[in-house]
Amino acid sequence: MSLIRKSLFILPVSLLFAVSGWAQTAAIEGVVKGPDGKVLQGAQMKIDRLDVKGNYTVKTDKRGHYFYGGLPGGSYKVSVLVDGKERDFQNGVPIKIGETQNLNFDLSKSDAPGAAAPADESGRALSAADKAELEKKNKEQAAALAKNKALNDAFNEGKTAAAANQWDAAITGFTKASDVDATQHVVWGNLADAYVGRAKATPANKDADLAKAAEAYQKAIGLKADDAAYLNNYALVLAQQKKFDDAQAQLTEAAQVDPANAGKYYFNLGAVYVNTGNMEPATAAFKKAIELDPNYAEAYFQYGLSLIAKATVDNGKTNAPPGTAEAFQKYLDLAPNGPNAETAKAMMASMGATVQTTFKAAPGQKKK
Repeated sequence: MSLIRKSLFILPVSLLFAVSGWAQTAAIEGVVKGPDGKVLQGAQMKIDRLDVKGNYTVKTDKRGHYFYGGLPGGSYKVSVLVDGKERDFQNGVPIKIGETQNLNFDLSKSDAPGAAAPADESGRALSAADKAELEKKNKEQAAALAKNKALNDAFNEGKTAAAANQWDAAITGFTKASDVDATQHVVWGNLADAYVGRAKATPANKDADLAKAAEAYQKAIGLKADDAAYLNNYALVLAQQKKFDDAQAQLTEAAQVDPANAGKYYFNLGAVYVNTGNMEPATAAFKKAIELDPNYAEAYFQYGLSLIAKATVDNGKTNAPPGTAEAFQKYLDLAPNGPNAETAKAMMASMGATVQTTFKAAPGQKKK
């Protein structure tokens, strides 16, 4: 068992923003018209991400057209700047992964500071009631910006603390961010991560922190049910809480959402099972990882270890369950120089199994 525990590791799981790197990015484009109604060249487009910190700029071309690609999904404020002054903007613009958002501006109809005096479509001055409505709208936009600043400040406070493994401060920052806006899944996901981090650092409070992590993951999943990373990491927390059936259900869902990485999700589950002393379900999890990813070398190695843990010794010979030697051999086929190659060979030798090689002699050279 000690050999198994030393050999086993849980794959690092990249959360939230790293996962978004697996998917596509988004883009935004449009046409800007000046106060005279004609296309405006050289206007600066300022693109500010609102849910987390991020700023991007681009200028309009001679056709008044602008385009900015490679954007992460999220909510944005898009502004038009002329001579360094904001002339118009749109707030809360949703940018979705894999899509191009079309957003046009017409400064001849703009109500932003620096634009022409507010008027209706006929060019007449707005009524007092219309002006009051515009003022109300501007105040609402200002309040939204202030809220987003508070959200960004708290979120970045949490991220900075988490990067330094300062879990108490990270939890404080992410909690403040959730108080500002409870609809941001990235906030709940990072808060859950922080609780998991503190659970590892301070085992005395592990159960309480894992319970809070599970609650935060549930909120993140409730807001973004198609995020396999949340499902995966929630499952790992459930497994640590010995809620194995629930963990299995979350991993199954993660595999359906992200089939390309399904094998890794089951490998992680198997690792948690081993580290909590549950070898039977660990064997099943590693076998499932192999079925989902037949070229997953490490899964074969861990599957072999989980099988040999059930072996008996008779007259100095290890009698392992069927499939054990084959698992180690497959690992060696896939990773002949892998980090566990020598251990795999030693395990096969203890069973009296012969390690097969695929060495081919060069022309004129005899095989040794």
